[in-house]
Amino acid sequence: MSMPGRERLVVIGGDAAGMSAASQARRLRGPEELEIVAFERGHFTSYSACGIPYWVGGDVTDRDDLIARTPEQHRARGIDLRLRTEVTEIDVPGRRVRARDVDSGAGSAYWTSYDKLVIATGARPVRPDMPGADAPGVHGVQTLDDGQALLDTLARARGKRAVVVGAGYIGVEMAEALINRGYEVTVVNRGSEPMSTLDPDMGRLVHRAMEGLGITMVNDAEVTELATGEDGRVRAVVTKDAEYPADVVVLGIGVRPETTLARAAGLPLGAHGGLLTDLAMRVRGPLAGGAIWAGGDCVEVLDLVSGQERHIALGTHANKHGQVIGTNVGGGYATFPGVVGTAVSKVCDLEIARTGLREKDARRVGLKYETVTIESTSRAGYYPGASPMTVKMLAEHRTGRLLGVQIVGREGAAKRVDIAAVALTAGMTVEQMTALDLGYAPPFSPVWDPVLVAARKAATKLRGAGRPSQGHGELRDQPPRTRT
Repeated sequence: MSMPGRERLVVIGGDAAGMSAASQARRLRGPEELEIVAFERGHFTSYSACGIPYWVGGDVTDRDDLIARTPEQHRARGIDLRLRTEVTEIDVPGRRVRARDVDSGAGSAYWTSYDKLVIATGARPVRPDMPGADAPGVHGVQTLDDGQALLDTLARARGKRAVVVGAGYIGVEMAEALINRGYEVTVVNRGSEPMSTLDPDMGRLVHRAMEGLGITMVNDAEVTELATGEDGRVRAVVTKDAEYPADVVVLGIGVRPETTLARAAGLPLGAHGGLLTDLAMRVRGPLAGGAIWAGGDCVEVLDLVSGQERHIALGTHANKHGQVIGTNVGGGYATFPGVVGTAVSKVCDLEIARTGLREKDARRVGLKYETVTIESTSRAGYYPGASPMTVKMLAEHRTGRLLGVQIVGREGAAKRVDIAAVALTAGMTVEQMTALDLGYAPPFSPVWDPVLVAARKAATKLRGAGRPSQGHGELRDQPPRTRT
């Protein structure tokens, strides 16, 4: 039990959301007021999971460069951080958690009470339910421990054949990392094109870039088995039509919220399996009793464009969640209003960005829309180093409200998506975007920035189809922007 007059905060998970929450709470409340106990089942804390592919690929040479704050630094600030300790049960009515030492096993289990609890259990890589999915040589990549395990396998591998299953962000980034390690890489993808976070016409541009790197792309392929050899290690990825030899297999088919503990405790989960919270990141429902918060990859967040809950596993959100939680636990006030779904990546020198809704997202939520796709350049066409850029934009059929933007291009392409992310957050129309006062000089942009070219073309298309944009007037038919 905590000392009289002092509350105890228990944090489950020692990465971005969990330790950001713990650190922010500590800034606001000293050890004499708030005891903080944090459990982390791995070996590391406060690291950049997004940087793992670049570490595996050799762009980042030292694993420790990915660690923002070490366990020793957290402990020096008065946080009782317990590494290699896994929480196995949450007793919500009793306000306590059961934990055990990972290396010692079940016999080391013990209970710790809490006054306030933060669940930051992250996400887990999806493993297909098929023979060989757990065989040695098959790797998901979500944590630093996962990255280290993959590097250990690469160091021991007898051959240089790698197969990546899935072509989302992780799959594409890991394919490039393995190419950089000298591997012959095949990507087996269930979709028609890589990067399902893009529409297929934009994903096709990524496909060409991957093949230009020497990566073999196999689309429209359903994996049926991860075949193993006599030694039990993976030897091939098998589809309905072919078999692809492999000395190592990396799973890049996405992640799911790690909410096993929350589900067992009866806490509310959404359609995507993530914990449901209010704007303060407090877990909803009477069972939580206002004493449980959750953040990071284990929660669902409000999509400000569609008005629906969705699961997005990104470190940017996790750190913001942690700051909000820590502020509220520490006696302050903060909220997390939602997201617009912004993400960037790269394949070699090809930059990939998206924000807002894809076409299928808009159809799913019942929005009518228009699309435009434009070709432009990263700089003034006459300036040295100008490179091509493709921008696709979605706008709502009647109101002209911006719904989404996708960008594929070379240097200077990806971060342009931030213009659209701000416009989406503000609920702007494409007509309003054409008047944005963006910076211009020939080394940085054409006189009309590519994003504004797309906005102007979208506005013209809406007017020409007899559906005038709402300009600077009031937006209509906007989805709700608050959580229930």
